[in-house]
Amino acid sequence: MTQDKNETPERADKSRRSGRARGIRVVKTGWWLRLILIFAIVAGVAVVWTTNMLLTERYTETTRSRAQVRLALYSGNMIAELRRSAIVPQLLGRDPALTNALSSGDYSKSSQHLITYAEEIGISGLQLLDEGGRVVAATDRNKLGLNARNSAPFVAASRAEGTVFSIEQTESGPASFAYSQKLSVNQKFAGVIVVDVNLRQFETGWKGTADAVMVTDSEGRIILSTEPRWRGLNETNALAAQSPSTAILRAINATSDWADSTWIDLPVEAYLQGEALMRQEVRVPFQGWKMTSFTSFASVRDKVNGVLALEIMVFALLIALGFYFTSRRARLSSMFFQNESAELRQLNQRLQREIAEREKVEKHLDMAEQTLAQSSKLAALGEMSAAVSHELNQPLAAMKTYLAGAKLLLQRKRPEEAQASFQRIDDLIERMGAITKQLKSYARKGGDTFRPFDLRQALSSALSMMEPQLKQRHVEVTRTIPREPVMVLADQMRLEQVIINLFRNALDATKTSQNPKIEVLLTAGESAVLAVRDNGEGIEDLDSLFEPFYTTKAPGDGVGLGLAISSGIVNDFGGRLTARHSAKGGAVFEVTLPILSEEYEAAE
Repeated sequence: MTQDKNETPERADKSRRSGRARGIRVVKTGWWLRLILIFAIVAGVAVVWTTNMLLTERYTETTRSRAQVRLALYSGNMIAELRRSAIVPQLLGRDPALTNALSSGDYSKSSQHLITYAEEIGISGLQLLDEGGRVVAATDRNKLGLNARNSAPFVAASRAEGTVFSIEQTESGPASFAYSQKLSVNQKFAGVIVVDVNLRQFETGWKGTADAVMVTDSEGRIILSTEPRWRGLNETNALAAQSPSTAILRAINATSDWADSTWIDLPVEAYLQGEALMRQEVRVPFQGWKMTSFTSFASVRDKVNGVLALEIMVFALLIALGFYFTSRRARLSSMFFQNESAELRQLNQRLQREIAEREKVEKHLDMAEQTLAQSSKLAALGEMSAAVSHELNQPLAAMKTYLAGAKLLLQRKRPEEAQASFQRIDDLIERMGAITKQLKSYARKGGDTFRPFDLRQALSSALSMMEPQLKQRHVEVTRTIPREPVMVLADQMRLEQVIINLFRNALDATKTSQNPKIEVLLTAGESAVLAVRDNGEGIEDLDSLFEPFYTTKAPGDGVGLGLAISSGIVNDFGGRLTARHSAKGGAVFEVTLPILSEEYEAAE
């Protein structure tokens, strides 16, 4: 009693000391978690700052590259249209219908001729002017009779040789572009052919983007622009006179605070009413023209802000998880001691239930052993019955084929050949007797029926038995057999049954093949290997292939014992039967047997 009283305070002291130790660990852990949270906040700010700098630079360069690509595309399309239109005056200048009309003064069919030509080549407009500058034929009949003597195309063509390009700026509308060429009759000036070039169609396409695009001539005057008020001005005056109601300013107003709110300087290249823009310029290879685009930084801001928002959200979630685990750890420490006693009680109850279940299992163990022994006997009887049915099915099928052939030979009065079929049937009957004899002694592991024989002979005998089925199915059989004997020590009859079973499986596997093929390869090295490959559909389940009663055939075509019995026979011979997928399609079955040693043959 004295000893028990002394032990109780000691245990209490140990509990208090362990409790204080756990409390100290909790306090230390709390400080570590706080430091980790502070570090996470600092790291988050640094990552957001670095991401903002890198992504702003990257997306700005991407926007610049896309703007350059767009300008190159716009310039290429405009040059292609100019070059296509430049050929038309040269072609029409050689048209005899137009020169004859100018010499005769009969223009009744000239307008229709120009309309047909314009529709075929896709030109916006054609005009034929006589030597006085009067429009005598045109695709636009409203222009007939107008006096264009002072127009830029007529003046330029009458003063120059060949095709000339001219720009005519109107006061009320946009500029017009045209190619013109002088027409001569008997080496005398007779008129001018004018080809209108529709470059304004490109302005419509340029307006589909967020950029402002303009084209200036060699003097710096704007001749094409997405902003109508820029036409006829130079770049400096155009940017100063731009109205705030246009699309480019709406994009700028949406991002007016962007240049001031970013943490790095943007590569500003132009200003429109005090707002920063990205300016890109390319040279157009035509009369000193230049194409310029102005792009706002709206897309850069949207992309960078999207990534920054995602990063801030991730860091916020991590910090929230940190606070959550900090508070959760304190709750878990208090709940641990409450759950410990309950777990011990549950453990004792489980142990009691397990002890009761073990006693119940031991009582029923003897009864289960007796039932298992009876089931094993019934299973062995069933396997033996199925084995007899499977092994006798192959000779019976061959006998049925030979009987049909003999009947046909007798009908054709060929008794000698029919007699050969009857002889084969007699051999099959002897084989059936040998099979039943082998099945009676199948359970024995003894090797008293083993004898040396050439594996090539067993293969030839099996192929002879399967010959009728192979010919009926038109199966192409390829054999690769060594010239020297391949001697093994086994039961030839049982090994032939294994080979026949492999051939039947290959024959069944090629039912759906249009060109059924079976390849037989016999090799001899340290072991004798007989491989049978087919070009069928392959094997579905390699793991269950050699289990009894496993089959993929339809009911009535097999019971699933052929490969199981064959594997047992090969194992009795000291070898192994394996299966695998073929790289060329189908399946490959390999029978590996030990080669008969020369010492054994000499002793025999």
